[in-house]
Amino acid sequence: MSRLPAPLSNWWSNARFYWQTTEKTAWVVVALVVALLAGFGWFLQSVFAERSDRQNLQCLALNIYYEARGEPRTGQYAVGEVTMNRVASEYFPDTVCGVVYQKRWDYLRKRYVAAFSWTEFDTQPAPEGREWRRAQEVAQVVYYGRHVPRLDGVLHYHSIYIKPSWARGRKPVARIGRHLFYRS
Repeated sequence: MSRLPAPLSNWWSNARFYWQTTEKTAWVVVALVVALLAGFGWFLQSVFAERSDRQNLQCLALNIYYEARGEPRTGQYAVGEVTMNRVASEYFPDTVCGVVYQKRWDYLRKRYVAAFSWTEFDTQPAPEGREWRRAQEVAQVVYYGRHVPRLDGVLHYHSIYIKPSWARGRKPVARIGRHLFYRS
């Protein structure tokens, strides 16, 4: 007595008969082509993922460098954390480069305004020296999650010497170096 229902049992018997009576060379060729295409797809995905990681690391390091190169290491970690918190947030782009270079139209100033002021300038001096190497190291640690986050959920910060309108009525959750940090 078969354990399969009659229609399924008939289908299975027909499939087994077809498999036993047909030439399998075409099936082997198709299986090899599918395996090769899958391997090639995996290879391309890994190459592009690595390139994307390099681009995101570069953007994070640039942001840390231009926003906090004169800060203590904890201040650089904090800027990196805020950038990564924005990547994780549904309200911001989902890549580091998207967050760093995000702009919005400001109706009062009648121009696009960047989230990070350094990205508004047409040219920047090339990052170099010890500060650049340190920014790259901090970026790697923050990007790959090797740093214990201290600013969970913090999405905004500004230098202590400015008073942006968006900060009115908000209570800072931390002051690290010369920056004040806020949750949404």
